[in-house]
Amino acid sequence: MNRIKTLREKKGINMTQAAKALQIPYTTYVNYEKGEREPNTEMLIKIAGFYGVSVDYLIGRSDRERPQLLPPIITDDVVAIPVIGEIAAGYGELAVEDWSGETVDIPRRFLKGHKSEEFFILNVHGDSMYPLYMEGDKVLILRQTALARSGEIGAVLYDSEMATLKKVEYVTGEDWMKLIPINPNYPPKTITGADLESCRIIGVPKLLIREIH
Repeated sequence: MNRIKTLREKKGINMTQAAKALQIPYTTYVNYEKGEREPNTEMLIKIAGFYGVSVDYLIGRSDRERPQLLPPIITDDVVAIPVIGEIAAGYGELAVEDWSGETVDIPRRFLKGHKSEEFFILNVHGDSMYPLYMEGDKVLILRQTALARSGEIGAVLYDSEMATLKKVEYVTGEDWMKLIPINPNYPPKTITGADLESCRIIGVPKLLIREIH
């Protein structure tokens, strides 16, 4: 993790400024630079994004700061997936499913053998899942009612009509579910007991669509 220090110095900022920009405690950042603490996957992505390098470069798996660009693949084999509503990368947002006719053309190969009707697209609002998901992103969601394992990111409906995109933790057989933001400025939300009856997984994100302005 010594590359963090090199990248910071190259950027011309001190550790206090870096910690503030990454929205983490100063001591945590210092420990990352010294190698006394290892960032988790979400934090590695955040640090790499902040310094404009790949995660592989950041952790020493590659000497390329950025992935090698490959020639674009051009295809006419696309399917139109409906944009049917909105999902919050926060809490307290109503689940809206009011199709206006908007669609996004998705290359069929991205469906990984699934039928097009198994997918829908949601608009993201809020920044609690930053930097993985940002305000204005569109996310291709595969319809499913369960996650493969605890810790996956899922589209979750709770309180019967609230929808959110979160990392979901649970223990099979126990009566609770924890919705965890990536952005440390937002607290996790634990759903327990009877509230679980109105809480369900509606899908998992499979593709991020982001406009660069």
